[in-house]
Amino acid sequence: MIIAWLGLIFIGVLLIRNFTKGKPNTYKILKERFAKGEIDKEEFERIKSVQKD
Repeated sequence: MIIAWLGLIFIGVLLIRNFTKGKPNTYKILKERFAKGEIDKEEFERIKSVQKD
């Protein structure tokens, strides 16, 4: 019985950790793409303004 409870607690902890990480910050991804040169300044500003809406 103790093993079953420990297993449930372990699974619960894993689920909570997975959900608290959240989704990646889109602005951070946008800045990284701009820094890598994947998008130019105009595209960066356009996407940034769309995300604020």
